[in-house]
Amino acid sequence: MEYFLHLAILFSIFAILAISLQLIVGYTGLLSVAHAGFYGIGAYIVALLLKNAGMNFFPALLLGALGSMLVAFLIGIVLSRFRDDYYALGSLGFGVIAFSILLNWQELTRGPLGIPGIPRPELFGFEFSSNLSYLLLSFILLGAVYAFSRFLTLSSFGRALQAIREDEEALSVFGYRTSWFKLAVFVIGAGMAGIAGGLFASYITYIDPGSFNVTESIFILSLIILGGLGSLRGAVVGALVLILLPEALRFVGFTPDIAAQMRQVVYGVLLIVLMLYRPQGLMGKYKL
Repeated sequence: MEYFLHLAILFSIFAILAISLQLIVGYTGLLSVAHAGFYGIGAYIVALLLKNAGMNFFPALLLGALGSMLVAFLIGIVLSRFRDDYYALGSLGFGVIAFSILLNWQELTRGPLGIPGIPRPELFGFEFSSNLSYLLLSFILLGAVYAFSRFLTLSSFGRALQAIREDEEALSVFGYRTSWFKLAVFVIGAGMAGIAGGLFASYITYIDPGSFNVTESIFILSLIILGGLGSLRGAVVGALVLILLPEALRFVGFTPDIAAQMRQVVYGVLLIVLMLYRPQGLMGKYKL
C-alpha cells in the first residue's frame, strides 16, 4: 500500500510540473528546457526555510514559489525577446547555470552533499507524516494548480498565448506586446514549478543538485510531449504514464542497474515512436 501511495505522490508532483510547463510550451509555443532550475530553486528555498529558519511549510512554500517567480522574471526579461531556437538555447543556458550554482554554492546548498532532514509539513498541530496525509495535501495542490491553469487558458490571456503560438507577428500588429505575455507565462509556470519543488523536498526529506539538472528538464518536457501539447489533461496523462511505466520494469526481472538504464531506453523509444506516428502526443492539439 505504501508503495502505491509513494507513486501517487510522485505522480502529483510531476503532474504539477507538467501542467506548469504545458502553459509555456504547449499553449505559448516557447520551447523551454529551464524548468528543472525553477523546480530546484523552489525545493532549496523551502528546504532551507524549514530546516534553518524553522518556518512553517506553507509560508515557506509560498516563498519558494515567489523565489522561483522572481528568478524567472529576471531571466524571462531576456528570454522574452527571443524566438524559436534562440529561446530554447537561452533557457538551456539558464538550466545549466542554475544546476552549477546549486552544486557549487556549498556554504548555502551544501553542494553535492545535499540537504538532509527536511521536516514534513505541519498545519494547526497536525503533521503530514504519513504518506496518505501527504498524498491528500499533494492532490489538493495539484487540483488548485489545474483549476488555475484551466481558468488561465480559457481567459483572454490564454487566447493571447495561443495566438502567440500560431503567429506572434500577427498578434503584434494588433498592438499586443507579445514579449510581456511571454514573460508573464514564463513567470507563472516557474511559480508552479517552485510549488512542485517544495512538495518534493518536504516529501523526500532530502535534496541534492542531481535532482534538478538538465536531464530532469528534458524528462519534464517529455511528459507533455507524450501527453500532448496544448492539453492540460494531456499533461496529467503524460505524468501518469511516465511515472508508472518505469515501475513496470521492476517486475520484468532486470537488476536495479540494468532497470535504471532500460528506463532511459524506454523513454527514448517512446518519444521516437510518438514523433513518427503521433507527433501531437496522446491528447494534444499541436505538434512540437
